[in-house]
Amino acid sequence: MAFDAQLPNFLLAVFVIEITPGPNMGYLATLSLTRGRAAGLAATAGVAMGLSVHAIAAAFGVGALIASSAIVYEILRWAGVVFLLWLAYEGWTESTENSPARTASVEDHRGLFWRGFVTNVLNPKSVLFFVAVMPRFLEPERGSLFVQLAVLGLIYVLVATAVHASVVLVAAHAGAYIAGDRSRMIRRVLSLLLVVIAGWLAWETRRPEVLF
Repeated sequence: MAFDAQLPNFLLAVFVIEITPGPNMGYLATLSLTRGRAAGLAATAGVAMGLSVHAIAAAFGVGALIASSAIVYEILRWAGVVFLLWLAYEGWTESTENSPARTASVEDHRGLFWRGFVTNVLNPKSVLFFVAVMPRFLEPERGSLFVQLAVLGLIYVLVATAVHASVVLVAAHAGAYIAGDRSRMIRRVLSLLLVVIAGWLAWETRRPEVLF
């Protein structure tokens, strides 16, 4: 099986999608800016695990079943929106020291990993990519569709993780200059940004009529 013809186009599609602001990027940038690089990378690992779940589900056809069920898809979509709103509320009301200078424990990082995981698993944008976009790059004449989906899914996770890690590093570098009241103010601004992203997610992931 070869992806000589489709691989460049697939890589470009994945890169463009991942640099487009969305739930993952918004959450990781917000977290890294206020909590630092280690916290951001812990959440990035969780996001990568969530992407892997979607990739595996797509390879086994589960993603298509989710997209074809109006009830299941809507539950997933609104759960993702509510989770982002909860993260925004938590960031707005957080009263403890939460700056990059704060020493994070293993428990903190474990919790951030699972938050990153949940943020992505409940991201219908990711589901739609695997169901509506990825199949366009499959080549039945090249061999097993399962293997092709697995390979493309792995490539997607790697590219997305590289983009997310870059966002974390840039945001963490900027956050190193933030402290005290300024940190609290920026955290609240970013919490409002998460609210905007939640609204955007609810609007952009409405089901096309063809899926009903």
